[in-house]
Amino acid sequence: MFAKLLARSDFFALVFGLRGPETGPIRLTQRRVYVLPTGYGLTFAGALALMLVGSINYSLGLGYVLTFALAGMGLVSMLHTYRNLAHLTVRAGRADPVFAGDDAVFELLLDNPGGFDRHTVIARCGESAVDVDIPAGRSEVAKLPVPAPRRGRLPLGRVTLETRFPVGLFRCWSYVRPEMEAIVWPRPDGAPLPLAKIRPDAGEAVNAGGGVDDFAGLRPYHAGDSPRHIAWKAAEREGLLLTKLFSGRGAAELWLDWDDLPSALDWEARLSRLAGWVLAAEAAGLAYGLRIPGAEIEPALGSAHRDACLTRLALFDAAPARP
Repeated sequence: MFAKLLARSDFFALVFGLRGPETGPIRLTQRRVYVLPTGYGLTFAGALALMLVGSINYSLGLGYVLTFALAGMGLVSMLHTYRNLAHLTVRAGRADPVFAGDDAVFELLLDNPGGFDRHTVIARCGESAVDVDIPAGRSEVAKLPVPAPRRGRLPLGRVTLETRFPVGLFRCWSYVRPEMEAIVWPRPDGAPLPLAKIRPDAGEAVNAGGGVDDFAGLRPYHAGDSPRHIAWKAAEREGLLLTKLFSGRGAAELWLDWDDLPSALDWEARLSRLAGWVLAAEAAGLAYGLRIPGAEIEPALGSAHRDACLTRLALFDAAPARP
């Protein structure tokens, strides 16, 4: 019966109370905090046992005093180690998007409601670890870097919070799993931008700096307009930002289109190429749109538009169809 229990995949979840992703504040109550001696603690206990045996064999009164004094100090250090972690509150913070191959930084907010400082609290996830000190009645942010090898959604796995303060004889730890995820964008390549496409049906269209045609007037500045087309002198005179308008026989559109990519590229290479084009168009101040199977984003400019395009590329698996 016990062997079958050990073989179950959820045995440790049963023992340590492990859960799935948790929403809201996570309070480290007594039932979630565990304490065990470290290697130094076991060595210390072995030394105390030898001291006790020697004191008994040789009837050393001072040996008894020293042995039990050190044993008492060890027990007190265990209580301090436990107190350093118990009753902390963990809340999910930010997790900004990153490119594949970089580290996604998950921010954990650690609240200390007690009247004493917490020292050297370590947050660990896989091979990544960071330690923080939390003053009494304050909150601190533990920025935990997690490798992001592939594009898509990167959920934060189980995080171990531990401490060995004050003397390292005991290790106190708890498991938490805040409901957090980071968006991992495709790794961009360095391919040059494609040529803009001309819309022949635009006629004598008026566009906000889409080409180098005749000057047609001014209009109030809109978020996303290229800084190169701002009328700085007129803006200084009028007291507000104005954008130059140009007229021409056609309006040029820069579309970053899945179908324009070489057929030899696989899906991941295509996504990397499109991500590189998005960054290049943004850096050049060109309004651009994005077309991929199952999604189309109209031409625009600005950091919000850039992030929306990169996120759509990162979540391409969710598209309803592929070629």
